[in-house]
Amino acid sequence: MKMPIKIPNELPAAKTLAEENIFVMTECRAMTQDIRPLSILLLNLMPTKIDTETQLSRLLGNTPLQIELELIHTKSHESKNISQEHMLSFYKTFADVKDQKYDGLVITGAPVEKMEFEEVEYWDELVEIMEWSKTHVHSTFHICWGAQAGLYYHYGIQKHIMKDKLFGVFPHQLERKQSILFRGSDDIFYVPHSRHTTILREDIEKEPALKIIASSKEAGVYAISTNGGRQIFITGHSEYDPLTLEKEYLRDKNAGLPIDVPKNYYPNDDDTQSPMVRWRAHANLLYSNWLNYFVYQTTPYDITKIQK
Repeated sequence: MKMPIKIPNELPAAKTLAEENIFVMTECRAMTQDIRPLSILLLNLMPTKIDTETQLSRLLGNTPLQIELELIHTKSHESKNISQEHMLSFYKTFADVKDQKYDGLVITGAPVEKMEFEEVEYWDELVEIMEWSKTHVHSTFHICWGAQAGLYYHYGIQKHIMKDKLFGVFPHQLERKQSILFRGSDDIFYVPHSRHTTILREDIEKEPALKIIASSKEAGVYAISTNGGRQIFITGHSEYDPLTLEKEYLRDKNAGLPIDVPKNYYPNDDDTQSPMVRWRAHANLLYSNWLNYFVYQTTPYDITKIQK
């Protein structure tokens, strides 16, 4: 059985997910149910706001749990790739939600990885949110640059610029096979990556609060967690749509920028063919396990009792 994800009635993702037979519940319908839904906050730092909303709503909605999703953005940065009407209609700021508590928080990636963290326009605001998450959120799920930012802020772990961009779909393996974050996983699973920076295994291993759960020979450390899963850091983009890497590849190629064909993405790396999707099962498993084991089964029923 699948329970619905509750999102704002007119959010563009609602129509897309309904067409994919993902059970979406409107705010009006949800008000008639006597269920305490999981309250999930999404801090969307991506410029392609609607794409990211839809990708994450799709994964968060593929679960037997009822999810109530709220969207926030940073007040200190104005998005240029989305209408202000959309932002005003569907997004809140941190000031609007800081007095509330949440079962889960997702912090997305952002296209600012070559900058020093402190140079990012909204860094101070992000720091405030990450500090707040320690006392107001039961489990925080950091993605790509969001993971690098979280590891840097909470544990002082630096990111490092790579010689070549990591771009494609790469095989990964579990290092902790008993991890419930990956319960039901295959021995080898695939994840898209698109980044210029990385974090080093030796830096993570020096921090006793962190454990490496999964990694890739080519893409490096992939999944990191604290004991109990109050903080989870994912360096790849398991949430990507089938054509997300292709859009990025063609954008740079058509602009005359240096870009290689994304590895293991097209059959035989031939960009005249349609991409192969081989990460969807892993993505659904990852998010459903996070929601089930690290949010639903351990969060207090009285959400106000979430503590540091």
